[in-house]
Amino acid sequence: CTTQPLPELQECHGPPLWPRLLLSVWVWIGGQVIQVHASHQHFHPHSIKIPGDITLGGLFPVHARGPHGLDCGELKKEKGIHRMEAMLYALDQINSDSGLLPNITLGARILDTCSRDTYALEQSLTFVQALIQKDTSDIRCSNGEPPLIRKPERVVGVIGASASSVSIMVANILRLFEIPQVSYASTAPELSDNNRYDFFSRVVPPDSYQAQAMLDIVKALGWNYVSTLASEGNYGESGVDAFMQISREAGGVCIAQSVKIPREPTAGEFDKIIKRLMETSNARGVIIFANEDDIRRVLEAAKRANLTGHFLFVGSDSWGAKSSPVTELEDVAEGAVTILPKRASIDGFDQYFMSRSLENNRRNIWFAEFWEDDFRCKLTRPGIKLDPDKKKCTGEERIGRDSTYEQEGKVQFVIDAVYAMAHALHNMHQDLCPGSSGVCSNMDPVEGRLLLDYIHAVNFNGSAGTSVLFNENGDAPGRYDIFQFQMTNHSHPGYHVIGQWTNNLRLNLEEMQWSGGDRLVPESICSFPCKPGERKKMVKGVPCCWHCELCDGYQYQLDEFNCETCPSDMRPTPNRTACRPTPIIKLEWNSPWALVPASLAMLGILATSAVVITFIRFNDTPIVRASGRELSYVLLTGIFLIYLITFLMIAEPGVVACAFRRLLLGLGMAITYSAMLTKTNRIYRIFEQGKRSVTPPKFISPTSQLAITFILISVQVLGVFVWFAVVPPHTIIDYEELRPPNPDLARGILKCDMSDLSIICCLSYSIVLMVTCTVYAVKSRGVPETFNEAKPIGFTMYTTCIVWLAFVPIFFGTAQSTEKMFIQTATLTVSMSLSASVSLGMLYMPKVYVIIFHPEQNVQKRKRSFKAARLSQKSSNEKQNGETKIEPDRTQ
Repeated sequence: CTTQPLPELQECHGPPLWPRLLLSVWVWIGGQVIQVHASHQHFHPHSIKIPGDITLGGLFPVHARGPHGLDCGELKKEKGIHRMEAMLYALDQINSDSGLLPNITLGARILDTCSRDTYALEQSLTFVQALIQKDTSDIRCSNGEPPLIRKPERVVGVIGASASSVSIMVANILRLFEIPQVSYASTAPELSDNNRYDFFSRVVPPDSYQAQAMLDIVKALGWNYVSTLASEGNYGESGVDAFMQISREAGGVCIAQSVKIPREPTAGEFDKIIKRLMETSNARGVIIFANEDDIRRVLEAAKRANLTGHFLFVGSDSWGAKSSPVTELEDVAEGAVTILPKRASIDGFDQYFMSRSLENNRRNIWFAEFWEDDFRCKLTRPGIKLDPDKKKCTGEERIGRDSTYEQEGKVQFVIDAVYAMAHALHNMHQDLCPGSSGVCSNMDPVEGRLLLDYIHAVNFNGSAGTSVLFNENGDAPGRYDIFQFQMTNHSHPGYHVIGQWTNNLRLNLEEMQWSGGDRLVPESICSFPCKPGERKKMVKGVPCCWHCELCDGYQYQLDEFNCETCPSDMRPTPNRTACRPTPIIKLEWNSPWALVPASLAMLGILATSAVVITFIRFNDTPIVRASGRELSYVLLTGIFLIYLITFLMIAEPGVVACAFRRLLLGLGMAITYSAMLTKTNRIYRIFEQGKRSVTPPKFISPTSQLAITFILISVQVLGVFVWFAVVPPHTIIDYEELRPPNPDLARGILKCDMSDLSIICCLSYSIVLMVTCTVYAVKSRGVPETFNEAKPIGFTMYTTCIVWLAFVPIFFGTAQSTEKMFIQTATLTVSMSLSASVSLGMLYMPKVYVIIFHPEQNVQKRKRSFKAARLSQKSSNEKQNGETKIEPDRTQ
């Protein structure tokens, strides 16, 4: 024929017209491109034709991706020839099976994708040419006759492709012409989209299952920080995307780096990838979805970087149990965990394939090329000179005897894919052609959408004995074997099954070993677990990374992320994971803060008792009578109570002890200084009155003095009882007073409900009495020494004021001390004991001394009148040798 116009499509039932018009353009352009490729690459025949009643298409990566400028490269023996021969084997088995498609022969048109999606698209246009109706009415041969155009065979379904990127590209064409497609190796999750790829099915599980299985592996190993590495393209990128999406939804695993390997990597590209992965060196786990060539180059780059044993690879099914990626790189790959759809070696295929030879396998147009590559020899071809470096092929070589042979991992799935198509056609034939032998009119042509329904409905035992079925998206169920590449401590180094995954993971950790034979699972985590008592402060945007912060002070670890302050009566445990009761303390008798005040008080009580006993024993002597017996006993009682309060302040707090503390703390001083004030006031009034008149002042009798004293004392007692009524005495445990920064030193202090302010208020009345008494003592400083005790009282009050002036800064200056209670209690009791001792020592010790050691001076010499007493003031300086003349109190 002289010409061929652009094919046109007739309107027909099925898809809309515009896609078919568009596809007709693609087919025409593709046809021209294929012709060009055929002329330039005649050494790569394009298809295998197997005649049959029904034709299936086949897509296999017989050759690798070609270098720059070429579509196809070197032959792929396992992924290409093994898988393609598996389809031929399955066709032979089906055609010889009288129970499956009886009287119907399955044929095939098998194409080479050259591992390139664009090239595969051009090749697959062959499958749709029969569906394009060409108008040849205006075409004539040179003799005027209409052309004889051979109608291409009609492909009812396609087996393939291998790579996900190729399947995606081809699926976009086949769905427009409603040609079902069953893949044996494409696992990209994208292909599960039933809206976009509704005519696509597969006998292998999608990478979404694989990604879930790999995530389960990562979690089972205790890793939470990993990197991902993907070959550019649908398979690698979709697999990584699925892994990242599932890990985000499940939580617990973070992605440190997500690195993509370019389709055409430049020199040094893999070294850069390793360097980038090392930017997050804690992420030792690397999830890798890459083709075997990229896997190998990654391992080589890791070895060049001297990082053998650092990276812990978790490989997808593209790595599986292949030896080619790890050959001569075993030390770098050691410990790698890989995944592979559950498979079995098909013995029948092994027998079939090892029996193939150049003579009995002429239908495989690439078999001669495989023969040369497998046996490393050269076949003689007309016009081609034999390479002297290679031996000549004899044709007597045998696979498995003169070359190594191991069944490729996807052979089982290729066979299952062909059988799935055959079972669907068989069921369809039974329904549409009941009782008919061969293909009936109802199946000529085979309607693609109906065949798709039959494909999705199949359920049979596959070549490995496992069931073959599809879900609503055309996906097979997820069944995986988990392998680990092990070298050390093995008589057979290589891949060893360590578990399996069927919707859930079963992993035998005891059988795993890592670089150097180590049995301990290495870590791949962003941050190490926080110690007890530390909370996690998360790194923004990276939920698996955190900084550990100690719960300080009085905080304890409430949960993983929060610290909480312990209640006021508790403190954190040493590891800060809980709170424990704060120890309760009180002032102990054996404490130095108690021993010193108690010793002083005891000496004071003994001294006071001695004075009282002496005064009682010599009660009627002039010295005792002259000192004012009634007020002296009252004053000595006050001094005794001042000493006694020390023991109450040290005693264990209780309701009774607290009540007596309140009562006696100010009472002893109130009694003492009330008596002193009454005395000084009496002396002052006597001599002031004597200056103006000989008439004695009122209320100077003993009874009056006692009445005045008790009136003054009653004010203190009344105030205390009002305090009792308003706030009954009770004990408290003060946890704030002794709560230093270090919680181990925290203590609760058992004490009476007497604050610093209440203590001062309790003593304030006594201080007023003391100050007033001091004022009168100053005013009475001119009284003659021969008269009563005016000057000793004055010295007593001066000294007492000095003691209490020193007490105030010490008492309040220790408010921030960790031993505040002890210091304040000791300071208060010692100050009170000192003031009592000053009073006792200055007022009564000289008298006791005279009574005991100079009894001759304790006699009455003569009575003096009130006037003589006033005159004695003028003559006091005339006395010799400091002689003191005792004048009995005129009131006696």
